[in-house]
Amino acid sequence: MIKVKKQKHLLKFKFDAGTSRGVLKEKETWFVKIYDDQNPEYSGIGECGPLKGLSIDDVTDFEVQLQKIIDLKLYENLENPIFQQFPSVRFAFETAFLDLENGGKKQIFNNDFYSLKSTIPINGLIWMGEKEFMLNQIKDKLDAGFTCLKMKVGSIDFETELEILFTVRKKFGNNITLRLDANGAFEPENVLSKLSKLEPFDIHSIEQPIKAGQTESMTIICQKTPIPIALDEELINIYDQQKAMLLTRIKPQYIILKPTLLGGFAMCNEWICLAQKAGIGWWLTSALESNIGLNAISQYAFEKIKDLNTKPLQGLGTGSLYLNNIESPLQISQGNIVYNSDLSWALT
Repeated sequence: MIKVKKQKHLLKFKFDAGTSRGVLKEKETWFVKIYDDQNPEYSGIGECGPLKGLSIDDVTDFEVQLQKIIDLKLYENLENPIFQQFPSVRFAFETAFLDLENGGKKQIFNNDFYSLKSTIPINGLIWMGEKEFMLNQIKDKLDAGFTCLKMKVGSIDFETELEILFTVRKKFGNNITLRLDANGAFEPENVLSKLSKLEPFDIHSIEQPIKAGQTESMTIICQKTPIPIALDEELINIYDQQKAMLLTRIKPQYIILKPTLLGGFAMCNEWICLAQKAGIGWWLTSALESNIGLNAISQYAFEKIKDLNTKPLQGLGTGSLYLNNIESPLQISQGNIVYNSDLSWALT
């Protein structure tokens, strides 16, 4: 008989992580462990960690609801409508069951990322803050071998952000790819003007320039933008036929997939299928998970890109943000994430 345990873990940031929604100092997350009571030495582990102010399941009684799902054994059917309200829980159980099926070794998919130390190219994340703080981050990422940087924008003065981009391009030229993430910080009435000011800096794309839910405005932006638009928060709480309707109407250049926010791998598979049919680019991004969740997303990402001729850079480098992350075989090397099987997990 399958048994389930849950464990809360409070992740502590190494620094104040600034976004347009505020500054992050810590993050609550929960691990779910499933095992067969007839064979308890084998177990599968998944992570559910809603993002404050963003996840649909960011509710005050989240832990109570998680325990209810466990007590009622709702995890036995991951197609249960309850998981549309709790996508991070669906992701956790989906991961845990895959882990258990593969022997409880943190192997979520049987591919070369896990077994042969194959790497996944990723972007380096630059957090908002004072100009000097951001420039120091950029230098550190470039020194570490990253060729693509993703900069958070929208919380400090826009002219200062333009100055930072000018400095980056002047100092490092076009040898690096720049992605931006506004987290919905711009307003519909001024967004195209701001995008025009960003255009000279050869921006690869900008995520979610305005807040989600403004479909008409986002459609116009995607039609007129001088910079490719990537939908992120716009995809949250969109299910079934709504997915195709959203992409057909807005016609974004890219979509960003976060399994914690969207409901796991099966939901991401649907988005990827629709995007590919529509000629829309995509990549995967972690959502500040610990190394438990990051490991699962990384293995999934490798599974989805391994046969592609051109492999889009993924957003999977957030594991180094925390003072008390779970020790794991995940490492960042020369702008890539790798599973170093010579190392071990601290959480069993």
